[in-house]
Formats: sequence, structure tokens, C-alpha cells
Amino acid sequence: MTDSSSARPRRRTTRPIAIAQVLLVIAAGALWVASRLPWVVIRSFDGLGPPRQVTLTGATWSTALLPVAMLLLAAAVAALAVRGWPLRVLAALLAAASFAVGYLGVSLWVIPDVAARGAELAHVPLTALVGSGRYYWGAAVAVGAAVCTLMAAAVLLRSASNAESAHPGPTKYAGPAARQATARHGDDGPMSERMIWDALDHGVDPTDRPHGSDTEGR
Repeated sequence: MTDSSSARPRRRTTRPIAIAQVLLVIAAGALWVASRLPWVVIRSFDGLGPPRQVTLTGATWSTALLPVAMLLLAAAVAALAVRGWPLRVLAALLAAASFAVGYLGVSLWVIPDVAARGAELAHVPLTALVGSGRYYWGAAVAVGAAVCTLMAAAVLLRSASNAESAHPGPTKYAGPAARQATARHGDDGPMSERMIWDALDHGVDPTDRPHGSDTEGR
């Protein structure tokens, strides 16, 4: 009964982290998809040949998409190894990354003209530039990845706060060795029934208290 109750707080702590990991993996996959989708098309004609059209993918238009995707995968792994304030720092970094990715996606909508930058990335002279166009699907996927990343950051931050507020006492969820030591030294107040049985299983007399603390009869 005690083992099952002690496992519940552990499950309550790891479950939000698992949810955050799934969100980070989804966000990383979405960024990879966004990097493969077309974002901008540049049309040019130099008068010497047929008209030319160059399509710029997300990886070309926003070179940070793939590095951020790798960062999110690394953060999903790191979420298993950190607790406490390092988990808060990780959540803050993920929140900053979500805003950066969101800016990359939204900028495609708000930027007045993509022709100049597109021509530079496509290596097309401005004198040969005829027109340009935008594809919004890639930017929309990037914004969706930013939302997933921000949600993961919020879940990790809440998990860190809950873990600190619900941190058990030193012996409430202690293992058999810790309970055995407590039973031997008697330095944690009255022993529970489980602690007494653990002490007996390890050949320790739970009634054997240090002589210095035995003041009975004095």
C-alpha cells in the first residue's frame, strides 16, 4: 500500500514532462516540415533567355528553422535529466525559442516586400527581377510549431513548480535503506508500521535507540 502511494507523486511529476516531450517532438517535426515547404517564389527575366522562376524553401528563407528543430529535440531529452531551477531555465529558453520561431513565421505575412531579400537569396539581380510571390503554408506550420513549443515550456514550468510545492518529507517516500537508517538511529520521530517491518527485515531492532537519547528513568 505504501509503495503504490509513493509511486503516485512520481507519476504526477513525470507525466507533465512526458507531455512536454511529446509537444517538443511535434514542434521539431513541424519545423522540419516547414523547412521543406516553399515560402517565396522569385520570377526573373534577363532578356537573354526564357523567364526564370526560383522557389525558396523554408530552410533557405529562414536558416534558423532546422537548428531550432534540433534544439527542441535536445530539450526533449534534457527534460528527463533536469529538475528544480534547471528545469525552469530550460522552460525559459524554450519560451524564448517559441517567440523566435513565431517571429520567423509571422514575418512572412507582415514584411512589406519579399522581392529584395528573395532576389538576394536566389542570386537574381534586381534588374532582372520581374515579380515575387509568397506561400503561407510553411509559415503557418512554423507558427504552429511555436505554439507547441510555448505550451511545452508552460508545462515544464508548471511541473517544476508543482514538484517543489509537493516535495515530500525526508522519509515519507524514502527507500528501505533510508528507512532502515532512520529506524536504527531513531532521529525522525515515531516510526510507521512500514518502517518497523523494513527494519525487522534487515535485522535491525526498531526499539534499539542510541543510549544518549534514552532519558527514561533519569
